[in-house]
Amino acid sequence: MTPVVALVGRPNVGKSTLFNRLTRTRAALVADFPGLTRDRHYGEGKVGPVPYIVIDTGGFEPVAAEGLTREMARQAEAAIAESDVVIFIVDAREGLTAQDQRIAERLRRAGKRPIVAVNKAEGLSAAAIAEFHELGLGEPLPISAAHGDGVAAMMALALAEFPAAEEAAEAEGTEGRIRVAIVGRPNVGKSTLVNALLGEERMIAFDAPGTTRDAIEVEFSFGGQAYTLVDTAGLRRRGKVFEAVEKFSVVKTLQAIEASHVAVLLLDGAAEIAEQDAHIAGYILEKGRALVLAVNKWDQLDAYRRDVVKRELARKMHFLDWAPQHFISARQGTGLAALMRSVQAAHRAAFARLPTPKLTRALRAAVERQQPPRAGNVRPKMRYAHQGGSNPPVIVVHGNALAHVPPAYRRYLEGWFRREFSLAGTPLRIEFRTSTNPYAEPRQAR
Repeated sequence: MTPVVALVGRPNVGKSTLFNRLTRTRAALVADFPGLTRDRHYGEGKVGPVPYIVIDTGGFEPVAAEGLTREMARQAEAAIAESDVVIFIVDAREGLTAQDQRIAERLRRAGKRPIVAVNKAEGLSAAAIAEFHELGLGEPLPISAAHGDGVAAMMALALAEFPAAEEAAEAEGTEGRIRVAIVGRPNVGKSTLVNALLGEERMIAFDAPGTTRDAIEVEFSFGGQAYTLVDTAGLRRRGKVFEAVEKFSVVKTLQAIEASHVAVLLLDGAAEIAEQDAHIAGYILEKGRALVLAVNKWDQLDAYRRDVVKRELARKMHFLDWAPQHFISARQGTGLAALMRSVQAAHRAAFARLPTPKLTRALRAAVERQQPPRAGNVRPKMRYAHQGGSNPPVIVVHGNALAHVPPAYRRYLEGWFRREFSLAGTPLRIEFRTSTNPYAEPRQAR
């Protein structure tokens, strides 16, 4: 699972500045007055050796009695509860305060691994940091969220216990259980689908959105293959997510997608295919997970509505033309065997081994059929290809002037490799690497 890192501390110590630094965005508002951040804010961490989810919180007052301060404290408490690591941010310029002591006491009771980050420490001596040992939470780490000093080292320490994503993927390989995340908007029938596959009422299925709050894992086997099904909470648009418990569910769903081998994106055939469906598909694609599309409640549709749904799929999900599509009824149990066969095939494609000689022969056949277009006086030349990774498969093409290959030709090669190696159901990434002549003399400046 992707680790979750929570940023907590009293107001105006630089939590949002550090959040922006860790996510390499400006998603969190930053200003020089306290109380600007109130709700929890989630982002994908991009500083450190391991991918993670980082949570920005408002100013934390553990003993807040009422009003907005109490609500902000509840949000911080929820962030601590769902985190794997807590980064406790204090202010080196203001020094140790009574509120810092109260937060430290709360973190000790939480049982989570805390890291004390002494922010705004640029230009200060070690003596100015020493008083934060009094918190009793380990060695304080001087950082500067605004300038980036010490942030990478802090995150390396925070994430030291978690394996890199590439190592985890290689460890999983193609053996053992296939992890399948069932994802989609609320009330599309995810729990009903899991129950139908299991043949029992394992999940609560109710005709109201939001019944499932957590990501629930269930093991079962189909056709001799062992699976772990993950029933997830429905993903709404960001503006529609209000309850704190539902925001926790969103994190668990995103973690389930990243930890899965295959995601089944379940759509509601009785409702319009929404923009949020495309957003969920885009997140799965961004994470490089194999994908199977399933349109549920097919038994409730007449011929006209079925035709409308198929045209909507072609128009709104055109970027997923490589993903198998199935029209099912989870309640009636129809179409499920074909769905699971596609899941197994998508997993096999995601972890496919592509020998270099076969890839190079396929590349040359594609170029013979259609050469890359000229860019001025230059025509890209493709010499050979090899596999650069799996889950998703990565094909690395070597040659000359490959920086001039247009996106349309990249898509042509992607389709060609898919057909040649039966790579339906998985994203495919193609990288171009231009060869350089080691004997070429550098140009003399005139």
